[in-house]
Amino acid sequence: MRATKMITSSFLIAGLALSGCNSDNQTNNQSTNSTTSASSNVEQTNEAHSASMVFTNGRIYTVNAEQPWAQAVVLQDNKIVLVGSNEEAQMYISDTTQHIDLQGKMMLPGFHDVHMHPLESASEATQFTVPAAATAEEYIDEVAYAASQHPTASWLIGYGHEISTLLEMSDSPLAVLDEAVPDRPVIIMEHTSHSMWVNSKALELAGLSARSLDPIGGVLGRNEQDQLNGILYDNAGNQVMEQAMQSLPDAAQSDYLGLLEYTMPELNKAGITSISDARTYWQRGHLETWQRVADEDKLTLRVSLGLWAYPQMNDNTQLAKLKSLYQSNSAELLQVNQVKFYMDGILVNTTAAMHEPYLENWLELDGNRGLNYFTQARLEKYIKALEPTGFDFNIHGIGDRGIHEALNAIENASNGQARHRITHLEVVDPDDLPRFAKLNVIADAQVAGDFTDPSHWPDTIPLIGAERAQDLVPIRSLADNQATLTLSSDWNVSPFNPFIGLSNAVSRQPQAISLAQAIEAYTLNSAYAMRQEQRVGSIEVGKLADLVVIDRDLFEASANEIRNTQVVMTLLDGEIIYQR
Repeated sequence: MRATKMITSSFLIAGLALSGCNSDNQTNNQSTNSTTSASSNVEQTNEAHSASMVFTNGRIYTVNAEQPWAQAVVLQDNKIVLVGSNEEAQMYISDTTQHIDLQGKMMLPGFHDVHMHPLESASEATQFTVPAAATAEEYIDEVAYAASQHPTASWLIGYGHEISTLLEMSDSPLAVLDEAVPDRPVIIMEHTSHSMWVNSKALELAGLSARSLDPIGGVLGRNEQDQLNGILYDNAGNQVMEQAMQSLPDAAQSDYLGLLEYTMPELNKAGITSISDARTYWQRGHLETWQRVADEDKLTLRVSLGLWAYPQMNDNTQLAKLKSLYQSNSAELLQVNQVKFYMDGILVNTTAAMHEPYLENWLELDGNRGLNYFTQARLEKYIKALEPTGFDFNIHGIGDRGIHEALNAIENASNGQARHRITHLEVVDPDDLPRFAKLNVIADAQVAGDFTDPSHWPDTIPLIGAERAQDLVPIRSLADNQATLTLSSDWNVSPFNPFIGLSNAVSRQPQAISLAQAIEAYTLNSAYAMRQEQRVGSIEVGKLADLVVIDRDLFEASANEIRNTQVVMTLLDGEIIYQR
C-alpha cells in the first residue's frame, strides 16, 4: 500500500525534476540493450523539444519486436513521440510538461477485449438473478419474490441458472415457473445465454405450442409426451428474449446508464482501452445507445460494434439493413464495422455443431450432431455481400463441424482482404489448425473462465467422449500453427480482467502459451482484429497513447501473482481515464 501511495503522489506532480534512474539494474540493462538510437525513435517536429507528458524510470514493455523494452515514453498530446531511455526523454521536459516518475513500475499498451457483451452484462433491464443451482421450491420462492418486487413489469426477465439444473430437475421446469408466476410472462436467461427458461404465459405470448416447429438455429424443449417443457434452446430462446426486451419502456436508458456508470469505468480500471461488442442487437436499440454515448463525447474506450446477424430474418432484408448501418472512421472512437454470426450452439446443450454424434441424445436433432444458426452456404452468401462494404465477421464456432464449415465458407467466398475471426474454438479438428494461418482467419479464444481450464475437460466426456474432450480451446496448438491469436473474455460468461486471462493462458498445460504471446494476443493482435494496429496495440513512435501502468513486472511474476495484478493508471488517447 505504501508503494501505491508514493506512485499516486508522483503522478500528481507536474514538471517533476528528473533525479536519475531509480529502476533496477536489470531494467537499465534491458532498456539500454534493446533501445535503439534517439534519432530512430523520436518523432521529428518543428517545435523545440517539449512534451505534454513524459514517463521515466519505467519497465516499459512495448510489444514491438524491434524495440521490446524501454525506460521512458514521451507524449505530445495524444501521440507517442519518443520510446527510449531516461536520458533521451530528459530534453523533452519543460515547465509545462507533466512528468511522471514510474519508479520502476511496468507500462504496457492498453488492453483490448475483442469479444464481450457490455450492454447486456451491466444493464438493469434484467430485473433479477437466480442461483446457478437450486431446488424447485427455492426457484419458486426466488421468482415469486422477484415478481412482487416488480408488480408493474409486463415481462419478468431474469438471469443466472445453469442448463444442467433444469435437466436434472424432477419437476417440470415449465410447472415450476407457472407455480411461481402464473399470470405474467417470465423468461430467465441461462448463464451462457444459449437457453431461456420460460413459463406458459411467455410461450403463449410468443405464439409457441406443442404444434410449433423448431426455428432456425433453435430447439423447443419437450418432455416425453412431446409437450413443451419450458426450455428454449439457442435461437428459440433468443427470439422470445427479443420480444421480452422490446416490451421494456426503459431498456435503452438502463443500457445507457449501465455503460456509463459501471461498464466503462470498470473496464478502464482493468486497463482495457479497446473492445468489440460481440452482439449488438440493432433491433433492440443497442446501436442507438452506443451512438448516444459517442455523440455526448462520453466514450472512454475504442469500440467496434459487431451487429447481430438474425438467423430468422430474410437475407435480402437483413443484408440491406446491415450495409446501411456500416460506419468506419479512424478519427472516431466508435466504429460499426463488424457482424456477429453464430455457426452453432454450445456443448452442454448438445447444440455445438460436431462432425460425429453426441453420446447423449436430448434434443432429437437430425443426426444428433448439433445445429446451425447459419449454414456454410448461407455464410458464404453474407461474406460475398458484406465484404465489399468493409465488414469483418466475428463468427461463433464451438464444435469441430461448426469451425470447419466457417473456415470452408471463408475459403470459398472471401476476397482475402477481410479480417474475419472465429471465436470460442472449443473443439478444433487438428486438420483445421493450419487453415487459420493459411486463410488469414483470426483465432479468438477465451481462457479467463474456470470452465476452460484443463481440469474441467473431463466434464464433457459424457457428451463427446474422452478423445474429443482433450485439448479444448487449443491456444498453444493454434499458436504453433502460426494462427493470429487473440484472447478475449466473452464477459459476462467469464471475467473481463485481462490479468486473469493472462494468468490462465500461461498455466493451462498442455495448451499454455508464453507470457509474451499472451500479452500480444491481448494487445497488438487484437488491435489487428479491430483494424487499428497502425494506431494502437503497441508502444511505438507515431502511435496513439493508449497505455496502462501496473503494479508489478509480469515477466518476474508467477501465474498467481499475474492474476492479482493491479492497474495503477490507464490512458486513452493521451488522457488519464483511470488513476488508482
